Formats: sequence, C-alpha cells, structure tokens
Amino acid sequence: MSLTNDTLLALVGGLIDPNTGKTFADARAVKSARIADDGRAEVALELGYPARSQHAAVAAQIEAAIVAAGATSATVSVGSKVVAHAVQGNNKLLPGVRNIIVVASGKGGVGKSTTAVNLALALSQEGARVGILDADIYGPSQPQMLGIAGAQPQSDDGKTMQPLQAHGLQANSIGFLVDTEQPMVWRGPMVTQALRQLLNETRWDDLDYLVIDMPPGTGDIQLTLAQTVPVTGAVIVTTPQDIALLDARKGLKMFEKVGIPILGIVENMSIHICSNCGHAEHIFGQGGGEKMCADYGVPFLGALPLDIAIRSQADSGTPTVVAEPDSQVAALYRQIARKVAIAIGDKQRDLRHKFPNIVVQNT
Repeated sequence: MSLTNDTLLALVGGLIDPNTGKTFADARAVKSARIADDGRAEVALELGYPARSQHAAVAAQIEAAIVAAGATSATVSVGSKVVAHAVQGNNKLLPGVRNIIVVASGKGGVGKSTTAVNLALALSQEGARVGILDADIYGPSQPQMLGIAGAQPQSDDGKTMQPLQAHGLQANSIGFLVDTEQPMVWRGPMVTQALRQLLNETRWDDLDYLVIDMPPGTGDIQLTLAQTVPVTGAVIVTTPQDIALLDARKGLKMFEKVGIPILGIVENMSIHICSNCGHAEHIFGQGGGEKMCADYGVPFLGALPLDIAIRSQADSGTPTVVAEPDSQVAALYRQIARKVAIAIGDKQRDLRHKFPNIVVQNT
C-alpha cells in the first residue's frame, strides 16, 4: 500500500485514543501528517488533556499502525494543550486560570483533602500547570500536606499575593496567614469574604487547572462559593460507607442545582490490605461509590485503598504522588487525574475571550 498525505491523515485520524475511546480525528488531535520523499511518515499529535505518562505509548501505537500500512518508518510527536472550558452561569474566568476543579464531600473525614492534593500533583506530573487553593477556613490542611506550613505568601503591591510553591504546585491557604493553633471564630459572611480574597487576590500564574479543596458540608459557605466561583467541574469524594454516601449525595445535588457539572466520584478508603498477612477487607463497605454513580449517571473515577502510607506521606508533607511516584497508588491517582482532565476536555470551550470588543465612536 502506498501512503499519501491524505491517506496518512485518514489513517491516523481513524485510530482510537486508548485513554478516551474516541478517534483522534473526532478529538481534532492530529495537527499534521505528511509523507516525506523517502516514504518516511511524520505525524504531530496534540491531546486536549495532560497525559505525559501516556505520550510514548500513544506514539508507539500510531507508529506501528503507519509502518504496517506501508511507510518505511514513522516519527510521531505527541503533546498536550489544555484550553479554558465553559463555567456555570455568567461567571467570568479567573485571571491566570483556565479551569477550576472543586473537590468536595458532603462530610468530613473521608479523605477529601488528601485526594485533592494528590489529584493536583498527579495533574502536574502529567504535564499540566496546576495550583491548589485550600478553601477550608476552619481547618486548613494543605500547608501541612505540602510541607510548607509556617511559610507566608509575599506581596509586592500590598494588594495581591504571590502563591507559594510546593512540589511544582502553586498554592495558597488561610493556613499561611494565621497561626496554626489559632481557631477561626468567624461567621459565614466573614469566611466567604476571606475565601473570595484568597481566590481573587492571589496572582495565579498561567494555570491549566486550579484545584480547590472545598470545606466539607453543603451549607451557606459551600453554596456561595458554588454560585460565585467560575467552576469548570466538581469531583465528589466519598467512602463506601452508607453514612458517607448520604452526605455525598447531598453535595452532588447542590452542585447540580447551581449548574456545575459533576466530573465524577472518587471512592476513598475502598479496601484495606493488611501489611502483615495480605488479607483484603472492605472495612467501610463495598461498591457504594459505583452504585451512587449508577443512580445519578455520573462517571466513577476510581477507588483508592485505605493505606497507612497515604496518611503518613501526607502528614509528612510529601503526598504519595511525589513520595512514591512509581507506586500502584500513585498510578491510581494519575489515572483518576487523566479521567478528570478528559471529562473537562469533553466540555464546551469558553470562547468569550475570542469575541472582539466593539467600540462605537464618532468619526
């Protein structure tokens, strides 16, 4: 078979992206495809989601298909580009931030903050520019989990703050601004105002994703944030336990009511494997997260184990994704991160910044 530029483009476009299940043509991922005079094929691919760990496998898949079709050899370059996607209502995108992901739970104690920081780190490892905002005013935990407790953001103009840096993430939290042992005895309006300042007065620098670690619950604070923050989508964290699922369902319904898409559900503490004997046990029940997904028609992003290493690594300021990047648990976090990014990539793009400003003037 003799390949031409057109047949090469059709061939590559018809191949299936193993991460999305869609053709590269449907995803508009093929940026160029040409056959050189010596029969060598050159292809450039641009995925709409960060997947650095998958680039080599995707390139090998395409190269094999091209050579099998008759090319003397093939060179495939794979990259990723994240664009801004639509948010709820008429909210405007945050300067310096293309997409905001809120990580929420209906109740505390389900591992939401640990999931949020590892999700952010996993997105970063896959090649995205990522920030994390700790929105839990009453119990900020991200400074400790990121290993930068005691640090303070700097301001060169007295009005805005530079985010702190940790493990490749841009980060901010009320925990950087108050004493760690100082309780925040604030009413709802004060908390909401503090969160708005943290969000809007931080100079986020060219972020593909800002992950917001939401406070637990579905009260006034959460509702106000959900209505006023330009959110691309929400991730719900729960355990398989029936009590946790009751509250997780409330959180999901709250986001639905304000028009925020649910990117999926993460089931945390899904299974415990004894470090001594290897016995596996579903301490908090089994299959609750998947059942909730089936009930509401939302994606199941994955199940994470109840593992002492996850807890100890977060406590020590080096979450699992950076402490043990080659571990099975880190691979699970990256898989969840890719699913979240793919779900965002499937959403409608935000094109408001492309519309021209029309100015009427007398001439």
